[in-house]
Amino acid sequence: MFEVAKHPIGWVRNIFRHYVQYLFYRRIIPPEVFGWIMEVVPSRSYRLDVRPYRINLEDVAKTLQHLCQNHEKYYMLYRLMLEGGFRLSHAIHVVKDFKPEEVVEVPTIGLETKRLVCLEKFCRHYVGIRGSQKPCEWANFSIEMLELLKRYAGSEADRSVVTRYAKRRGLLVPKMMRKFSWRIMVQAMPREVARFIQSRLGELRISEARYEDLLSEADSYYPKYLEKLREIVYSSNMQETNS
Repeated sequence: MFEVAKHPIGWVRNIFRHYVQYLFYRRIIPPEVFGWIMEVVPSRSYRLDVRPYRINLEDVAKTLQHLCQNHEKYYMLYRLMLEGGFRLSHAIHVVKDFKPEEVVEVPTIGLETKRLVCLEKFCRHYVGIRGSQKPCEWANFSIEMLELLKRYAGSEADRSVVTRYAKRRGLLVPKMMRKFSWRIMVQAMPREVARFIQSRLGELRISEARYEDLLSEADSYYPKYLEKLREIVYSSNMQETNS
């Protein structure tokens, strides 16, 4: 393993890390070993450059308002990305695979739960995407989103089509919602909790006990994030879904 960690070809390290993620997903190695290997074996290095992502609040409000009035399904996808801080591909997956009554086991902690758990102010839906794909563990969203999700459950969307729709109308492209979400989320909660909610699992070392702690902390902090969104985004002449 230490030979892999020092290997000059970055792709070798990257492939090894994917293999270790697969072993962890299949529960062949425990969380402590997984976290240790991810720490010892660095990922493939990338050329660092400056990428300015200027995202104005006005652009976010304008984009949501346009979609709310003209394309309800895309509006739902954008709000899912904003509220949960995840990628468009994951938002599409959540809608297509929305099975609220299904009972699943969370492999990391051996917890049996319904996919959909609604608390007083928000819901979270277990997604469970891991392995070689970009991970998405939980999808958090507001109570208001639930009716839209039920309405479009099982439907599909094409990522490239959604992006083209946004570009042609001068709207923010989908990936900007995750970036904007991160900017606001870290104002409402500790960064470690924000990383957990956004499934940035590669940036976390999670033991079984810590996973349960983070899930509990996420449940505690997430309503504060929704309050910030309502204060600075949805209140900006935005029409709420259930109005």
